[in-house]
Amino acid sequence: MDVPLTSKEVITQIQRLQNEGKSLKKKEVKQLYPDLMRSALYYYPSWQLALEESKTG
Repeated sequence: MDVPLTSKEVITQIQRLQNEGKSLKKKEVKQLYPDLMRSALYYYPSWQLALEESKTG
């Protein structure tokens, strides 16, 4: 199994996708960036909480 991203990398990648204007819908991120989704759900109880953390962190 791949090594998960760190929680900081998860936030950084979410912020990068936001800055690039990419969709942050759970279904699309899961398809396009499965490692990001897997790691986000490892550190955060939900994708929504990871998104909220990316706005404050």
